[in-house]
Amino acid sequence: MATKIKLTRPELKRYRDAMHRYTRFLPMLKLKQQQLQVTIRDVEHQRRAVEEEVRKATRVIEQYSGLFGDLAGVNVKSLAEPEEVLTSTTNIAGVALPVFEDVTFGAVSYSLFGTPAWVDRAVADLQEINRHEAHRNVLQKQYELLSAELVRIIQRVNLFEKIKIPEAKNAIRVIRIKLGDEMASAVGRAKIAKTKLANATSGDAVDLSPMVDHEEEARES
Repeated sequence: MATKIKLTRPELKRYRDAMHRYTRFLPMLKLKQQQLQVTIRDVEHQRRAVEEEVRKATRVIEQYSGLFGDLAGVNVKSLAEPEEVLTSTTNIAGVALPVFEDVTFGAVSYSLFGTPAWVDRAVADLQEINRHEAHRNVLQKQYELLSAELVRIIQRVNLFEKIKIPEAKNAIRVIRIKLGDEMASAVGRAKIAKTKLANATSGDAVDLSPMVDHEEEARES
């Protein structure tokens, strides 16, 4: 439902102030939108590169994954599980983002005499896959946070451009027309008052106070 416009000078000032805010903030919102879009593209590029590293590492271990049945009870995959994913935090376009640093793994312990020689290689290769996957997950989190913020900023840009600014412009126009009509009417009344004063005879008793009031009102407007 459209907001009812009060055709008064205070309302005109309110809409002018709002218009000033919208036109001041809109360029900043658009700049932030551009920064987010550029950063999202960069994060997506990094994510694709890391996914390619995951695929490469997976192809390496697939070459001997059939040997995993001969491990003498050693769970290679659990030995390669990350103990902790280390991240830091950065701020881009007002969004706090996690930044991948590294992955730590627990101590690897198993019998060197009771397991095949290639187990060390398998653990290292699996750890490499897990490291890349952890990096990819952090980049995915960045992408999600940035995308959510971009949606919010685009909504605000559209709100200002398509709703708030046009509403303010229209209200200012309507109020100006109304106040202009009132001023023209006041000027007309002032002219009538002057005409009556000029035509009044010296002997007539004329109440001039309403005319003076109208003239003063016209001057103030």
